Amino acid sequence: MLTSPSPEGSLDPRQTPDADSSPESPEPPGSGRYMIMVVSGLLALGLGIGAAALPVPYVVESAGPTFNTLGQDGDKPVISISGHESFPAKGNLDLTTVVMAGGPKTPATIFEVFRAWLDKSKAVYPEELIYPKGTTAEETVQQGEIAMETSQENAVAAALRQLDIPFEQRLKVAGLSDPSPSVGKLQEGDRLTSINGKPISSLSMVQAELAAGNGTPAVLVVDRNGSAVTETITPTKNPAGRYVLGILLGSDFTFPFEVKISLDNVGGPSAGMMFALGIVDNLTPGDLTGGKHVAGTGTITADGAVGAIGGIAQKMIGARQHGATMFLAPAANCGDVVGHVPDGLQVVKVETLADATAAVERLGSGQDTAGLPTCTNN
Repeated sequence: MLTSPSPEGSLDPRQTPDADSSPESPEPPGSGRYMIMVVSGLLALGLGIGAAALPVPYVVESAGPTFNTLGQDGDKPVISISGHESFPAKGNLDLTTVVMAGGPKTPATIFEVFRAWLDKSKAVYPEELIYPKGTTAEETVQQGEIAMETSQENAVAAALRQLDIPFEQRLKVAGLSDPSPSVGKLQEGDRLTSINGKPISSLSMVQAELAAGNGTPAVLVVDRNGSAVTETITPTKNPAGRYVLGILLGSDFTFPFEVKISLDNVGGPSAGMMFALGIVDNLTPGDLTGGKHVAGTGTITADGAVGAIGGIAQKMIGARQHGATMFLAPAANCGDVVGHVPDGLQVVKVETLADATAAVERLGSGQDTAGLPTCTNN
């Protein structure tokens, strides 16, 4: 006869199970049923492993390495200047990166995505938010390289403009929008020379001339492979109500000396501001940072405007992990900064290269940086 249950619902150790309630004897290893159970288990395990390795349409972002624009990349200086006096600087002006798992180049697995969802230092996005549908791995690499090259040219232009060092800049046709009133008239690579008889000095000058014409045809002269070509184009209005020629513009620069930027295996435009800061520091006596450790991110235009980037939460984590105490963040990214700042990192909001330079100078000279602009919930 069974004894009474012991406290907390466990059976008394003196209990003798009834024969009718005893578990079935395990199948002997040589039996057919045993082999079926083993094979089924192995199949289930294999299916589970296979499912975990299947690619899924998500992208995982995590903190990547940082690179000191005042330092070396391997055996080469990140920034080198020839043909002009330069002043090698100390301290750190780190550009920050993110590591991407997922997309056409390296598809993410469901295991990687699930693990990233549990890790607050990583971010998970649907693939189509990062890569347009149909983008190939080769296109992704090529786009990153082009964006990096453009950011480097813009960084040199922005730094020289801030230091009042003259250089030549000419606008060129980088492509045509769809639809475009310039189809059949302008070609990729055309250099813009004049509009309505006025020399073209900047994009804003072209926009002002089109606005003044209020939709009337504009006479455009371009340099096409060394020959002057004149075209009359009737501008159209874009959704913002601005008259446009339907062209995508790039810039050709002629600088008075060589600024070479060497950085392998990094693509995209987000290092532009930090490159520009590094060039400014190398072209001016003394150390902009005062030997301090600064990091940051942001695109840069030739006019010195700092633009938004992606993955800023992960970049701040990477900056702090590598020793930075100040981080320069684009004002346009403030919504992604608030609530994600690592302990020990002061984030300074910047809109221009001049803002960034002033913040670093203040830190480097030992002044109080508490009053510098930062990102807030307001």
